Amino acid sequence: MTEEFDDEIVLAELSDEDLVAQMHDDLYDGMADEIAEGTEILLAREWGPGKVLNEALVEGMRIVGIDFRDGILFVPEVLLAANAMKAGMAILRPLLAETGAESVGKVVIGTVKGDIHDIGKNLVAMMLEGAGFDVIDIGINTDVDEYLAALEEHKPDILGMSALLTTTMPYMKVVIDTMVEKGLRDEYIILVGGAPLNQEFGDAVGADGYCRDAAVAAEMAKAMVTERRQAALA
Repeated sequence: MTEEFDDEIVLAELSDEDLVAQMHDDLYDGMADEIAEGTEILLAREWGPGKVLNEALVEGMRIVGIDFRDGILFVPEVLLAANAMKAGMAILRPLLAETGAESVGKVVIGTVKGDIHDIGKNLVAMMLEGAGFDVIDIGINTDVDEYLAALEEHKPDILGMSALLTTTMPYMKVVIDTMVEKGLRDEYIILVGGAPLNQEFGDAVGADGYCRDAAVAAEMAKAMVTERRQAALA
């Protein structure tokens, strides 16, 4: 496809199928304005907000996640894609709330006490939102009381903790041990991540999963929530 032809694409003239495919491409390329326009067009064509979310946005971010995991895309491109996703979500979120649409799950995420790094955490939060999760980001330098307050307020499926400094990694165990003491541990799936972490560390602190990158985090979160819900129904 030539660049000249690309410039001539009029989203409103595309069929539903072609528009969704174009939105996948636009999401991949981080084109926020086009994603917002495509979202509005599908809604005007009487697509439900849940259908727009899943078929146009979540599926597009799934493709981004696969290529990020496989080393085809890198952090800057994924941040652009996630920003484009946000443009669509800004339109859909109030509509989804009105319809009472159930999200894939809810996640509380924060960087642990003593650590002010947030790029990795932000990327994970964006990928989780792109996978259809309701994400509550409680920020950086988060102490155990802040984590517990967020769990109490939001009742998430998952608690996510991030650390970039080796000196702050042990604080994850402080949070998990406190949850055990209070009898809360088994109510939540706990995922940990950050550059210096590994699977051995995740096991040692008592987490349910270690996420080596944002794409893996989204896949793991979805699988674990689905598994837990199925187990609850059994």
